Amino acid sequence: MSKLNEKIGESGSGSQDQPPRGESQGEAVNGINEKNNQVSDDHQTPQDSQQQPDSANNEKQNDQNGPIQRSSTLKDRIKGKKDKLKNKAKPPGGFDPTPLPDAPPGYTVKFTFHRASNLPAADFSTGASDPYLTATLTTSLPKRHKEDPDLVFRTRTLRKTLEPEWEQDWIVANVPPSGFRLKCRLYDEDWPDHDDRLGNVVIVVNSLHENWEGFKGKEYEVKKRSGSKRAYLLKACTTAFTKDVSMTPKLYVSAVVLGQSDPPYGQTYTAGPTYYFKHYSPMIGRLTGIKVNRNEAEDSNDHDEAASSSNENGKQADRGTQKYDFQANEIQLSGPVPYKLYHRFVEFRPVIGLLFRSSGLRGKVLNKALHHQHARVYSFRDTTKWGTFEACTEEATMQFLKLAHFDEGGRIFTYVLTLDGSFKFTETGKEFGIDLLSKHTMHSDAAIYIACSGEFFIRRLKKPHATDDPEPDEPTHPDRIIAGGPPLEPPPAKPQYYQLIIDNDSGTYRPDKSVLPYLQKFLEHNFPGLGIVTLACDDEEDQKLKEAQAKVKKREGQTVNMVLNRSPSASSFSSDDISDLEDMDRAGEAGRKSKKERAWDLIEEPRRIKELRGKHPSDDASGGPSGSGEAS
Repeated sequence: MSKLNEKIGESGSGSQDQPPRGESQGEAVNGINEKNNQVSDDHQTPQDSQQQPDSANNEKQNDQNGPIQRSSTLKDRIKGKKDKLKNKAKPPGGFDPTPLPDAPPGYTVKFTFHRASNLPAADFSTGASDPYLTATLTTSLPKRHKEDPDLVFRTRTLRKTLEPEWEQDWIVANVPPSGFRLKCRLYDEDWPDHDDRLGNVVIVVNSLHENWEGFKGKEYEVKKRSGSKRAYLLKACTTAFTKDVSMTPKLYVSAVVLGQSDPPYGQTYTAGPTYYFKHYSPMIGRLTGIKVNRNEAEDSNDHDEAASSSNENGKQADRGTQKYDFQANEIQLSGPVPYKLYHRFVEFRPVIGLLFRSSGLRGKVLNKALHHQHARVYSFRDTTKWGTFEACTEEATMQFLKLAHFDEGGRIFTYVLTLDGSFKFTETGKEFGIDLLSKHTMHSDAAIYIACSGEFFIRRLKKPHATDDPEPDEPTHPDRIIAGGPPLEPPPAKPQYYQLIIDNDSGTYRPDKSVLPYLQKFLEHNFPGLGIVTLACDDEEDQKLKEAQAKVKKREGQTVNMVLNRSPSASSFSSDDISDLEDMDRAGEAGRKSKKERAWDLIEEPRRIKELRGKHPSDDASGGPSGSGEAS
């Protein structure tokens, strides 16, 4: 018996040195890459495929030598790939040199979203809606990667109306001769609840040419199938008492060709108009310790306006009076964005790839949570400001400086520039994080590809001559106190007094420093008169300048670190506005009723439906569009 066991042991050891027939050939073909002689990750090694002894001898060896090593499983292979990805010096992502696709000359098309009519009332308490429109443009033009986003445009929100009149233009360049598909979605803005969809319209044009007549103020019926069932149920109840009243809303849109676009033809982009959204959240402002001027006129150069507003209130407000308010900004610049500015997220951890692709259960959960965090910071509500400015003028430069509060307070901003020229930024710096993710992931809304990302700050020169020199031969603020501007006086009215110091400090996308000159040229085109200084994040000069900014900010007040790592269900309330918290406190036990609860109240009291039917939304409309009015 001992001799038999010795023979079995010899045969087992021999199987480790020489794999069985058929396996060696299969491994040579399937396991080895003939081009670089590397073994693939899913290649089965000879040790994994060795033959096992019979059960009796297996139990005997188990008693003598311990447990038998198990063969490689799918879990082991995935773990091996994770370790391999973590140890990579250059994980996939970052700068992508993929060129623009070849395309025939395209055309510049101007879309005009005039108005909508006969919308359903999505807000049961007012019998009206807060409508806005989003338009998504798709064409047959090939993309560099399938993950590249489509062009999207959003109108401002009009308050308490069923007959909104936006009259907003959207100019898109390089629309191919094969035509386009424009999908318009109508929504009711309902912060902090989810916005209700009121329906959609799809416009398809199969061909374009320079003499295309287009259409002007064309009426389209809104498809109700995708709209809010509650809103249309209420509309059905109100129209039941009136004859010859249609249930179908209408949308009025125009489209016209302005001419042939300039190259490069393989890139469809927003050419105009330029506009901005300014989002506020006092609660996040308190948590982060971020303040803004209480009188918004102090952010501009309308000093007479600021003085008059304070006199109207019966008191003269001292300059520098501030309030806690977190501000998120997005400003649409004039395209095209240089095609060299093209960066993919860096997959430095396997979970990051799952998040951006929204693949797998864990990836879907993280992706949804990330979109929720983005919606919290860039939330549209009745305090959101909207405005327009003339593209590529000093007016555009001054509007950008107002959003950045000029050179006040040693502020450092985090920014993301999208492929379509949307410049998004907040004063977050190093003190703002999203779980294990970078703040740039939140700003980009988990976009797989962007143009560029990093940090920037504003610096004021003593004399009004724009320069791109990071070390000018004159004093600068906030490094030193200079007369004629903050913190003691209003900011100067000329953009030539200021420098924009911008870098590529982003671990999420890791923009390559070789493309910074393209970023500088693009910003100089959009912000004339402003000195643009681009520095690489590993440049000692960039690190020294940002450290000086941080010291100035520390002198002006203690900052509070904030980490948004709550669950999606909990975080929706944590970003609530202070005024809303006070309203709920005054409401007592009733609190804030949801739309579903208000709908049930109407069903229980049918008399209120008649009241709403006879109520005109314009009677209650106390405010115009979201942030309507002059730029501030």
